[in-house]
Amino acid sequence: MEDIRSELEKQEEAKPANKKVTVINLVIIAVICIGLLLYMIYVDGIDNIISLLKQVDYRWVAGGVVCLLIHWFCNALNLHIPIKKMYKDQPLTNSIKVGMIGLLFDNITPFSSGGQPMQAYELTKTGKRASDSISALAIKFIINQSALVISTIVVILFQLSFFFNLMQNYLWVTILGFLINIIAIIAVILMGINKKIVIAITTPIIKFLAKIHIVKHKEERIEKMNKSIDNFSEQFQIIKSEKKMVLSMFIIAVIQSMAYYSITYMVYKAFGNSGVSFWGIIPIQAFLLLIMLFIPTPGSGLGAEGGFSILFNSVFKEGTLNMSILFWRIYTFYLPILIGALFLIPTKGKITKRTVKETN
Repeated sequence: MEDIRSELEKQEEAKPANKKVTVINLVIIAVICIGLLLYMIYVDGIDNIISLLKQVDYRWVAGGVVCLLIHWFCNALNLHIPIKKMYKDQPLTNSIKVGMIGLLFDNITPFSSGGQPMQAYELTKTGKRASDSISALAIKFIINQSALVISTIVVILFQLSFFFNLMQNYLWVTILGFLINIIAIIAVILMGINKKIVIAITTPIIKFLAKIHIVKHKEERIEKMNKSIDNFSEQFQIIKSEKKMVLSMFIIAVIQSMAYYSITYMVYKAFGNSGVSFWGIIPIQAFLLLIMLFIPTPGSGLGAEGGFSILFNSVFKEGTLNMSILFWRIYTFYLPILIGALFLIPTKGKITKRTVKETN
C-alpha cells in the first residue's frame, strides 16, 4: 500500500499545468494565426496569394515534410534511448507518442515550458517513476542543447563572412543566446555531478516560497525535492558511464537540428528562390532559433514571424516572404500542435518494469 501511495504522489508531482492555462495559450495561438492570415491578405491580396500558391514547387514542400518527420523521429529516439536503458521493455511507439506530446506542449506554453512536465507525466502513466522520467529528459536536454550549440557554431564558422555581414546588428543577441544555452547545460550537469550544491541552492528557494505562501508543506516539498535530486544524480552516474550511448544520442541530436534547419531551405526553394546556398540559409535559421528563446509567447508567436521577416528579408525574393513565413510556421508550429494533439487520444499503454538496478 505504501508503494502504491508513493507512486501516486510521484505521478501527482509530474502532472502538467491546469486546463485553464492551456486554453488561454491556445486562444493566443489562434489569435496569432488569424492575425498573420489577415496581415498577409491586407499586404499581398487574395489574388496574389492564390497566384503564388499555384507557382509553388510542391516537390520542395514534400522535402520539407520529410525533414519534419526526421526531426520528430530523432526527437523521440533521443528520449527512447535513455528510457530504454532503465526499462528494457519500453516500446518505441510509446516514446514516439511521448515525444510528440512534448512537442505539442512545447509549442502551446510560454518559453516551451510545458513539454518536459507533460512528457514526464505521460511516462508515469506506463509505470515509470517520475524521477526516472525527469532524469531521462534531463540527459536528453543536455545532449540536445550541446548538439545545438556545437552544430550552430560549426555551421556559422563555415559561413563566417556571410553571417557577420548579414547579422552584424544582432551579434549581441547571438552571444546572449549561446550563453543562456551554455548556462542551462552547466546547471543540469551540476545537478548530476554535485547534488550537494543543488540542494544548497534549492532548499532556501523553497523556504522563501513557503514564507511568501506560494508553496505549502515546506518540509514535505524539501524532502521530495531532495529525493528527486538524489535519484537524478544516481541515474546521471549510470548514464555518464555509457559513452557509446551518449555519442549516439549526440549524433542523433545533430541530425535533428540539421533536419529542423533544412525546413527553411526547403521553403526557400519551394517559392523559386535562388542565389543563397543551403549552407547560407542554415546559420541564419540557427540564429533565428536563438532569438526565439527570448520570446515568452506560446511557440514564440509574433517574435518568430517577425524575426524570420527581418533576417530573411534580403534573402527571399520580393513577394514571397509572407507566404514563406506561413509555410515555415505550418511546418515548425502548427503541424506539431495538430499532430501532437492526436497523440493525446487515450490508448492502452503497456506498463513497463524497471530493469536498472537501484543504487544505494
